[in-house]
Amino acid sequence: MEKPVLSDETRFPSDEVIFSNLGKSKAFWMSFFGHLDKEHPDFSREWRYYRDGKSWLLKVQHKKKTVFWLSLVPGSFRITFYFTDRAEAAVRESGIAEELKDQFLNGKKYNKIRGLTVTFRKKKDVEYAKALIDIKLKVK
Repeated sequence: MEKPVLSDETRFPSDEVIFSNLGKSKAFWMSFFGHLDKEHPDFSREWRYYRDGKSWLLKVQHKKKTVFWLSLVPGSFRITFYFTDRAEAAVRESGIAEELKDQFLNGKKYNKIRGLTVTFRKKKDVEYAKALIDIKLKVK
């Protein structure tokens, strides 16, 4: 995995800081967050600096449930979802890329959860992220 770029604890990830690091992926950022603002206005967002990973992460929640974690990487951004085994059928049957399904189905388990990370490199990644948000909200 690529190293996050927001590693300066003293520099809050403002829009200016974020956009200066996104490059061509800014269009994906705008599309993705436009969707969140429109379809999920009840999601809360909180940037926090985590000393263990030495970077800023954005935690996005619906009520008390964490939907995903976001970090910036060189020239892009990535979001990571954590699902329990109950999400396996939904992930398997979803329209996301096979490589993302494989990442989840064959990935390392952390107790009862597995991670799935989407790095925004192409337009289709926005659609995959939307599908994963839907799965996250439906699977208890």
